[in-house]
Amino acid sequence: MLVLGITGGYHEYKGVRYPLGLHDGAACLVRDGHLIAAVEEERLNRVKYGWSYPTHAVRACLEEENVSLDDVDAVGFYFSEEWLDANINQPHKAAGWVFPRQGDILSARKITMQWFEEEFGWKIPDDRLIYVPHHLCHAIGTFTRSGMDEALIVVMDGRGEEHSGTIYRGTLDGLEELYSYSIHNSLGNFYLASTVFLGYGFGDQYKVMGLAPHGDPAVYEDIFDSLYELKDGGEYELFHRTPNQAFDPRDLAANHVARTCIAHGLIPRKKGEPFTQQHMDLAAGMQRTIERIVLHVVSHWARETGLSKLSFSGGVAHNSTLNGVLLRSGLFDEVFIHPASHDGGAAEGAALGVAHQQGDKVLSQPRLITASLGPSLGREDDVITKLEEWSAVVDYTRPDDVVATTAGLLADGAVVGWATGRSEFGPRALGNRSILADPRPKENQTRINAMVKKRESFRPFAPVVTPEAAALYFDLPDTRANYDFMSYVVPVCEDRRDELGAVTHVDGTARIQVIDPAANDTFYRLVRTFGELTGTPVLLNTSFNNNAEPIVQTVEDCLRCFLTTELDVLVIEGFVVRRRSSDPQLEELVPRLMPAVKLTKSTRMLRSGGRAVTYEIVLDHSPAVRRANVSAAVFSLLERVDGSSTVRELAETVVGLTDQGKRELYELWQERFVAFTPE
Repeated sequence: MLVLGITGGYHEYKGVRYPLGLHDGAACLVRDGHLIAAVEEERLNRVKYGWSYPTHAVRACLEEENVSLDDVDAVGFYFSEEWLDANINQPHKAAGWVFPRQGDILSARKITMQWFEEEFGWKIPDDRLIYVPHHLCHAIGTFTRSGMDEALIVVMDGRGEEHSGTIYRGTLDGLEELYSYSIHNSLGNFYLASTVFLGYGFGDQYKVMGLAPHGDPAVYEDIFDSLYELKDGGEYELFHRTPNQAFDPRDLAANHVARTCIAHGLIPRKKGEPFTQQHMDLAAGMQRTIERIVLHVVSHWARETGLSKLSFSGGVAHNSTLNGVLLRSGLFDEVFIHPASHDGGAAEGAALGVAHQQGDKVLSQPRLITASLGPSLGREDDVITKLEEWSAVVDYTRPDDVVATTAGLLADGAVVGWATGRSEFGPRALGNRSILADPRPKENQTRINAMVKKRESFRPFAPVVTPEAAALYFDLPDTRANYDFMSYVVPVCEDRRDELGAVTHVDGTARIQVIDPAANDTFYRLVRTFGELTGTPVLLNTSFNNNAEPIVQTVEDCLRCFLTTELDVLVIEGFVVRRRSSDPQLEELVPRLMPAVKLTKSTRMLRSGGRAVTYEIVLDHSPAVRRANVSAAVFSLLERVDGSSTVRELAETVVGLTDQGKRELYELWQERFVAFTPE
């Protein structure tokens, strides 16, 4: 049985954007219970944290497996139909949009069927479109991939239909729901509230997790303790309380963390402001609070059920520091975290839920050891063709042994963009779309944060290690765990912390990946060969992207990221790619505006009687809007972009375009407001 699973936040119908799900658009294909293809929409439409329906992702999965929609037996969607219908037939104001009522009553089924017909020319039979409750999607996805025959399944996220957490008993016969936690007690939203207070936005929760070890959780412990109460039976209550206000569990709002912090004299951080010790202590306090509440819940259900294995999913399960706490708690003999525990991963759960409903024996599967389920980079001839197209700005060679060559480059200090095979499903690069570096020099941590990621210097990087050396470098508990997917923060062995200066966090921990040769032999050989050269079989591994884009997917994505960062070398499949010049060479490239970009010009009167004109480029996509001021000359050039003229040709028609203006164009490329392609 071939089942397509999809997730997505909105779809436009009759000129109105309707919220059909939440976010993290993705698609996957499941054949007879086996996950054979999966990719998130953002990897393909290049909109970071985009909320749209997975049009590109569906096409990519079908093409990767050489099938069509007519071959698909059923389609699973990751929310219940009743909840979706109620959601779209009421006014909404979210992400800057207003969703008005229509004259007729709409249904999620009608809109989704229309999407299939418009985008793919496929009239999906009504009985093939099946809706699966949200938390069941998370639960069945993680349990099926755990390889366990029985487990306690815990799902925690921002929200499902009416719940923010659900507990299941999983067996090979099916899943039994044991308990659920209300939306008002959403730990996902609770953590997001602190994320926003610290000047970040949706999708940035992992940054708070990275900031927390720099702080002292005891400093604001009283404040965070006033925000929740642990109760018997694994229950807890989140509530808002100011110093002079009596406890009222009904008083909960989206900004409950902010209200309490402000009542205690703490000021929210604005985006772009420097981080102070106060911010670090707040992050530490929130992280400890989440750990305490989750441990309270999970401890109760471990005792109540007597189950010795844990399968954890939902957005909260991407908190790898929390996962490390669960791993070391001694509550379980084994723990499994799905590599795509967020809503994008629920596409797989939707497909599995449909297959299970249809009678397929999907729950008995071997443990997942690879997330390399996305589209490939193409055949060798395709890669060569793309490299040749960019030959005006890059040069490439093909060494006899690309693994040995790359290991040598890394040992000599190079920071390498590494792309090979199929992309990874989930938010983390695991060796197929990675930036790699020597993990030993401490300065590599700040160097890569500055040269590639353009992000805060405190942000940590993860180590990847061979299985043979894992226990020599990291303090791993007796509890069995799937270390394949960077899901756990564990202590670095004390006598190895100086050796691993670039990947050991300030608290002596690291988010570990152990590379299994059975999952990715090429990447395993690279880490092992680096170890043979240096004596340290560990590499720094972070996602191949800059601060403004999702992880790279295609050859073109790799080249653009390479050319707009300070990466030393690009290794793509068997080819080693270098720049022809250290200076940006835009003259012979063709600029184009990214989708959803518009140019705006505004005029305001000055007190002197003169006028000031502001030129802006605006990137407007869900869930955020980004904008940048540009000079008049660059604005004029961008107005002339036609998809075929080079920068040199366009510059000849623009008055006053200087070398600084060309540098401005390059910076707009770095921030992904514009793209450049060969002639």
